[in-house]
Amino acid sequence: MAGVRMVTRSRSRSRGSGAGPRGAGEEAAAVRKGEANAEGKISHGPAKRQRKTQKLSVAYEASDDEKEGAKPPEAPGWEPPDWQQQLVNIRTMRSGKDAPVDQLGAEHCYDPSAPPKVRRYQVLLSLMLSSQTKDQVTAGAMQRLRARGLTVDSVLQTDDSTLGALIYPVGFWRSKVKFIKQTSAILQQRYGGDIPSSVAELVALPGVGPKMAHLAMAVAWGAVSGIAVDTHVHRIANRLGWTKAATKSPEKTRAALEAWLPRCGRVGAGGAALSLPPPLTSHLHRELWSEINGLLVGFGQQTCLPVRPRCQACLNRSLCPAARSLGGS
Repeated sequence: MAGVRMVTRSRSRSRGSGAGPRGAGEEAAAVRKGEANAEGKISHGPAKRQRKTQKLSVAYEASDDEKEGAKPPEAPGWEPPDWQQQLVNIRTMRSGKDAPVDQLGAEHCYDPSAPPKVRRYQVLLSLMLSSQTKDQVTAGAMQRLRARGLTVDSVLQTDDSTLGALIYPVGFWRSKVKFIKQTSAILQQRYGGDIPSSVAELVALPGVGPKMAHLAMAVAWGAVSGIAVDTHVHRIANRLGWTKAATKSPEKTRAALEAWLPRCGRVGAGGAALSLPPPLTSHLHRELWSEINGLLVGFGQQTCLPVRPRCQACLNRSLCPAARSLGGS
């Protein structure tokens, strides 16, 4: 048998030019590889068809405040730099509790033996009389009223001229006669002779402002609803730098103080607990919002006076921003 020679044809082709269609494909792959190398994207394997990447755009919807052009909220945490030490010093100066407010304030003007709702009414009335009036004058008017039996009914049965004579010389006594009569009638008709138990209802009464309402809540109802700010607290808070910016009214001062002053807490030098007079409530910490009014009012009556403050006798003279410019005697 003649020998048969098996010839196996290689599937590979020459890589030279003119290698046919497969050679052209390899040239295209080489071009792609060169382009990748040029872009710094070196591929070590056969070229693969790249999947087209879809770019996503991210959009954020503006909030309602941003749409209305409102300013972003301020970063929380502002507080006066020396307020804790200033407060400790004021507590020390007020530890004697010998200012007029300590003996003649609203919490001392009612009849402790009267029924609860009568006591609350007397607290509110003393606060209405105290506006633009010294504590001594308010206390005298309350004594004369109580001597006649101070209740909602007794006030409504008293004619205006007699009521005016009893409360004179409190500030704006004529207007207060009208407000007391109007408020007493509302209390009789709507509250059964008692006083409201919310700030909103209290300030709706004729002649009752925010300071009176917050004090009435604290003294009459034993509830801390806010900081009671009168002219003393308003003046001293601005002198001490307890407002982030100067305020023009007691209400603006109240809002500024409540924005940073802790509602309650222990405040002492270096954060230590204090061994000064006990807190106003049974809580472990002092109710700072309740304390501020009586503390600063007495301080304003004795030391930080409206005119010629006694800066030289004040423990805060080196910490008070206003002390140098005031130059108190």
